Amino acid sequence: STIRDIAIQVGRTGAITPVAKIDPVTVGGVVVSNATLHNEDEINRKDIRVGDAVIIQRAGDVIPQVVSVDKSKRNKNSKKFIFPDKCLCGSPTKKEISMTTKKTDAVRRCVRGYECDFTAKEKLKHIVSKDAFDIEGLGKKVIENFWELKLVRTPADIFSLDYGKIEKLEGWGKLSINNLKKAVEKSKSIALDRFIYSVGIRHIGQENGKICHTAATMRESIKVLR
Repeated sequence: STIRDIAIQVGRTGAITPVAKIDPVTVGGVVVSNATLHNEDEINRKDIRVGDAVIIQRAGDVIPQVVSVDKSKRNKNSKKFIFPDKCLCGSPTKKEISMTTKKTDAVRRCVRGYECDFTAKEKLKHIVSKDAFDIEGLGKKVIENFWELKLVRTPADIFSLDYGKIEKLEGWGKLSINNLKKAVEKSKSIALDRFIYSVGIRHIGQENGKICHTAATMRESIKVLR
């Protein structure tokens, strides 16, 4: 396929991820028009540019990615892609140094957390997801909509939603409002490992959340025994 543009996305950890917008192509029986470029180092290593003819594969048969560039088809006027040093919010990004390897991280990050609108939205989507608070009725599109309407900005806003305003929105009736209320109320009782996972701490996924939960339970048990 051919890369038509390189867009920048911001994840819930502030990670700045480049995505290639490509001419639609069928890969493994699926038509794809986006392919991950992973990070700044990967773009530089493969010298990926807008307009390049590229080979696409689905990593693990799931995520489309750029494997290589056919430089024999490159336009002589093509320009090297300059990776932005700022987040979409305008804040400077940085590459952190790993405390274990002492090496510079390959990923650039925005470190503003909830002060960055782009990071905040992704964090909220993560919090309401199935493996976290699992709030049925608050999917990604709903979070996006509520964000634009300034109904949610922080996790606390999820538990103090203005249902009067929501009821006036298109597609929201009394039944859907009641179901959302019940889902939010139900989510207030959550296992510790799911809560830890929902916070979105880097390197703390579902399995590490369970380990932290077990460790916390053991500490409490030891206190009782003492």
